[in-house]
Amino acid sequence: MDYGKEEIILKNKNKGDVRMERKIRTKFVNSWKSIIILFFTLALMITMLPAQENQEGYLIKKLVVMVDSSLCPIDILSQNIPFVEFVREKEKANVVVEISQEIREGQIIFNLQFIGQKEFEGKKYDLSLNLPETSETSRIQQELVKIIKLGLVPLAGKTEQATKLKINLQEEVKPTAVFDPWNFWVFSLSANSFLNGEKSYSYNNFFGNFSANRVTPEWKIRFSISGNYSRNSYNYEGQKYSSSYYGQNFRGLIARSLGEHWSIGFFISAMSSTYLNIKFAPALSPAIEYDIFPYSESTKRQLRITYTFSMAPTLYREETIFDKTRQFLFQENLSITLELKRKWGTISTSVAGSHYFHDFSKYRIEFNNDFSIRLFRGFSLNLFGGYARIHDLISIAKAGASWEDVLLMRKQLATSYNYYFSVGISYSFGSIFSNVVNPRFGSGSSGFSMSISY
Repeated sequence: MDYGKEEIILKNKNKGDVRMERKIRTKFVNSWKSIIILFFTLALMITMLPAQENQEGYLIKKLVVMVDSSLCPIDILSQNIPFVEFVREKEKANVVVEISQEIREGQIIFNLQFIGQKEFEGKKYDLSLNLPETSETSRIQQELVKIIKLGLVPLAGKTEQATKLKINLQEEVKPTAVFDPWNFWVFSLSANSFLNGEKSYSYNNFFGNFSANRVTPEWKIRFSISGNYSRNSYNYEGQKYSSSYYGQNFRGLIARSLGEHWSIGFFISAMSSTYLNIKFAPALSPAIEYDIFPYSESTKRQLRITYTFSMAPTLYREETIFDKTRQFLFQENLSITLELKRKWGTISTSVAGSHYFHDFSKYRIEFNNDFSIRLFRGFSLNLFGGYARIHDLISIAKAGASWEDVLLMRKQLATSYNYYFSVGISYSFGSIFSNVVNPRFGSGSSGFSMSISY
């Protein structure tokens, strides 16, 4: 046996086994490298998927909000609105909430403006909140937090927090969907008298008024009836002179809301007056109104255009200067009213024109201005003024007026203009049970009027 050859064959065989082993080991190492690379690739893809989803589905990671009002401390906001990060610096925020307020008709009206910055640049919208003027600070904060949270929800839908938000739809509650034994009717009854006299003079005056009002977002209903009587008596050199005046008046309005700009309704009235020489004059006046600005902005501004058509059969006490004892009158009226409300008060100005259809030369043009300046909470300074060009006095008595009636202003005299100016103060306080504001067809106004004849 050749042991040398066998040894060489074994050595060569061992070398082949080593090569084979190296090849297997290399393949094994390469396989592990491939597995490790595949693992890291999959892991990287998994981690990138949410980021890609955020990039496509969301704008930012979280809302950063600055509320520009001392009424809402940052700790209270953070505690009640956890899906938002609140900051004190406006530059750090991507949403700024500005809150302004005004007091009107016993209400505190908060106007909230949501202004987008950075990622939300260009987004801007408003919300409003009405509360009784006597509301405590704790309730004001609570209600403001609710409406701020509501206003931030649309923007929160563009953040990573959107998947964690839950929105619950509660049963819709309208301002009138509460139990009220009076069905939102408010009644007012007043009566007063003034008696004055001396040996040769006496003056008696009696006045009474009753009103009923019901105001909801859809309807505005107002009725009032009033009457007054006054009498003057003089004793002079054995002669007794007396003059009396009385009148009754009924007014009503029924108005229906038709969206954010339009309203329809009608005025009804009936009157009797010795001053105006009218025995009885009922009137029905259909009306339509258009507000240039949406009614939802009535707490800030209004520009109302109102058209009214009136039909009134009229009976006169005495024959008029146009030889009439009765008439059926058709009249139309067009008015434009601008009202602006700011933190410091309210400005209202209006112009109105009317005429009779049977004679277009019988017309009237009126200008009225109201200023209400808020001096401090609940206390206001009020200024009223107006001027009218009058060419529609068709009820003046043909027989004229006695000197007593002229001096005591018991009968209407011919005039071509009148004006009025009034200054006053007002203070409001107490509890307000109805928070409904319905600006349609205005709120009515009154003032002292003086006529100048020429």
